[in-house]
Amino acid sequence: MSLDDDAVEARAQGWRTLAALHARIEDRLQRALERDHELSVSEYTVLDVLARQDGFHLRMNQLANAVVLSQSATTRLVARLEGRGLLARYLCADDRRGIYTEVTPAGQALLTAARPTHDAALAEALTEAETRPELAPLVGALGALSFRGTASA
Repeated sequence: MSLDDDAVEARAQGWRTLAALHARIEDRLQRALERDHELSVSEYTVLDVLARQDGFHLRMNQLANAVVLSQSATTRLVARLEGRGLLARYLCADDRRGIYTEVTPAGQALLTAARPTHDAALAEALTEAETRPELAPLVGALGALSFRGTASA
């Protein structure tokens, strides 16, 4: 194997490890959120992203970028949440082509109830992953990122 081949394999192995950690975390979050709050991880993420915005709203394209979904997947997800009374959409006053999405009081209440479940499931998934030698370095890196992000905020 050449040096270039080693670098390619190292990146590929790093990606597989990251994907494995992501899958473990997402599975734990999905099970906990669905069981306790009838929310998917994507639904929780949309509510959480919107609730963290000033005014609790974003344009649909901004929301799609923030939750890393396609525009059409975001639209379907917002429609489902709107149907449950958790989100509302309205036209932007200064640009009639723009549509804002915002969290309703019911959505905020559900998010408030679901946040401890999410946080506990995330902590459990990371604690469990930390016991696996192949995942422990990534868990440590996440901890360092979180600490830096919190300290600078």
